[in-house]
Amino acid sequence: MIDWKMMEHQENGQKLNRNYTDSEKCPVCNGTGLEIYRDDRGRTFSRMCRCGAYKKNQKKERLDFAKIPEGFRSLKLESFRSDIYEDSRSKMIIQKNLKAANWWLENFERMQKEGKGLYLYSSTKGCGKTRFAVSIANELIESMDCSVKFATSIQIINEIKATWNKEYEYTEQQLLEELARVDVLIIDDFDTEKPKDWIEERFYQIINERYMNNLITIFTSNNAIQNTDYDERIKNRIIEKSYCLLFPDESIREQIGKRNQEELKAAIA
Repeated sequence: MIDWKMMEHQENGQKLNRNYTDSEKCPVCNGTGLEIYRDDRGRTFSRMCRCGAYKKNQKKERLDFAKIPEGFRSLKLESFRSDIYEDSRSKMIIQKNLKAANWWLENFERMQKEGKGLYLYSSTKGCGKTRFAVSIANELIESMDCSVKFATSIQIINEIKATWNKEYEYTEQQLLEELARVDVLIIDDFDTEKPKDWIEERFYQIINERYMNNLITIFTSNNAIQNTDYDERIKNRIIEKSYCLLFPDESIREQIGKRNQEELKAAIA
């Protein structure tokens, strides 16, 4: 185990030459981010290498653990544009949602203590809910010391089913515990599935465990919480622990599709 306190006290210990380019692997820590050194009394310690690889490795591990799709990993709230929407009301809704999300992030320590998450909803598909949720996830991975997990509700259901195979890498209980205990869980496309009894019970187990332990859950859905097909036990817990953000009734995908066609027409004209 690394004695971080001891490492801080020994910061003025042995000095090492660190002349290397960013494209090369650090010769001190060999890319691990942790260096072994001896103090002036000959005692051996570990500490974070000054090359910065430790934080880079930590961020990569968090991204890998979060399971955020590759195409979404670089997205941030600052690059979420309201001007891509055509309707003025849509632009206003997005601007308010961005303000709300930034307020939530600025007060994240309080949100963690209270287990207050977000519920992003609109009946219109492609309006930006998932993109928005993933941007928040990336902000958390970048700036906050917490673990994040992203999954669609269908992925969660399929993963649960897969654990019923005795040869699967882990059990259903292990999966449910992982989802129930991660610092921030993002459930995308919540309520797109038909909640059969067994599905409802599994989601209740996950949501209730998180509710009891004040752990943050972020949902995206095509329905307001009250209009979902889940029972009142689940709805009430989500309502109590969520700030709800309504998204525009306008599809970004359609707008991007139109612009793609306009670009193609201009290219071949």
